[in-house]
Amino acid sequence: MEPVTLTTERLCLRVFAAEDIDEVHEACQDPDIQRWTSIPSPYARVDAETFITRVVPSQWQADSEYTFAVRLRGGGPLIAAASLHHPHSGTWEVGYWTAKEQRGRGYTTETVLGLARWAFTDLRCTRLEWRAEVGNTGSRAVAEKAGFTVEGVHRAGLLNKGTLRDCWVGALLPSDVGMESPLPYLPARP
Repeated sequence: MEPVTLTTERLCLRVFAAEDIDEVHEACQDPDIQRWTSIPSPYARVDAETFITRVVPSQWQADSEYTFAVRLRGGGPLIAAASLHHPHSGTWEVGYWTAKEQRGRGYTTETVLGLARWAFTDLRCTRLEWRAEVGNTGSRAVAEKAGFTVEGVHRAGLLNKGTLRDCWVGALLPSDVGMESPLPYLPARP
């Protein structure tokens, strides 16, 4: 897929570019981002360069992951990174991190909902999943604010820095955000 730019009420989501390298490097010095995500730790400038100039473009080209830089629509500092990845039978997974100084403003929830709408329309996604290591309460708060239903814990469900960790898993369906699914859904009866 060719990279696209998405907009929400306040935000612009666009593919990362070389001019983002320094800001990504700086944001990823945050111990919380290093702790809760699978980025290298310590995070060197070369890691940001590789991510932006090689990893992101190759994933877009392979249609395996769509990663976006998040900024205010009028410009300004990097707010977050967010991606849709691991496509499988109509299901995609959302992942994100937010720069420390940008947290608590609702930007990441808005980003996730913008990605969900795009996934449910253009990607014909039938289920958007979220996973985070148990204990990552910030990520869980974003997912719940976006309308995800936390469905439980997957034991050893997340590989991070060579170690399997238990993770929360949740899902957002098109109907959860007032959209139609490309396929009918028949929920189980209690």
